[in-house]
Amino acid sequence: MTISPEGGRILGCLVEKQLTTPQQYPLTMNALSLACSQATNRDPVMSMGEDAVQGALAELKELHLVRFVLPSHGRSVIRYRHVLDEAHGLDTLRVALLAVLLLRGPQTSGELRARTGRMAEFDTVGDVHAELEVLAALPEPLVRLLPRRPGQKEERWQQLLAVEPEATVTGHPDPAVPPVAGEAGDHRVPDLVTVGRGPTVTTGDEEEEGRPDLETRVDTVESELAALRERVVGLVEALDALRHSLGE
Repeated sequence: MTISPEGGRILGCLVEKQLTTPQQYPLTMNALSLACSQATNRDPVMSMGEDAVQGALAELKELHLVRFVLPSHGRSVIRYRHVLDEAHGLDTLRVALLAVLLLRGPQTSGELRARTGRMAEFDTVGDVHAELEVLAALPEPLVRLLPRRPGQKEERWQQLLAVEPEATVTGHPDPAVPPVAGEAGDHRVPDLVTVGRGPTVTTGDEEEEGRPDLETRVDTVESELAALRERVVGLVEALDALRHSLGE
């Protein structure tokens, strides 16, 4: 069964936060909602209200891909964790690749190597390609290699766990053939995806091949800022729990 776009976004966020901010994992509903609607390292950006998140969590729980962690050890709210690795027998490298594909859509092996840097370490692009081939060769393939489109220099890989989120794209000369980020002549305007409430706009990814190190560093800084924001949310929740235990 293919997961909904909202379920895929949640699954990708849970893996990402487990590997990048383990001290805040499993995630609360608030932290998960923030991660799903995060504007950085997402393509397209999705604005997901709490109702949309809850519905997708119920879907993932039924598919045995997510577990609800009841409050304990001073925590006052339910938290959520993925079991994607257990369900499909995956190691950290393969789970990280799937997470980035779920969060940012089809990508080249080079793009995936750069974007999994905070979750897993690949020595070469060839190592990434080898892991992707393993995922594609499973009895139930989890990724596939897309045919190269006109103007593309490299083939892209796509995850098969979830339906890809649809983006509203305008301003292209041929609406029937939406551009892909990185193609020659790509002048794509911001993609828009709204789920639940509040539209959010994001621009498409730039061509990864030969991308300057500065852009990679900017991605890292933005991710760290998002992690700090989540940590503040966790501290506030812990303070509220402490106040409650003291009867304030």
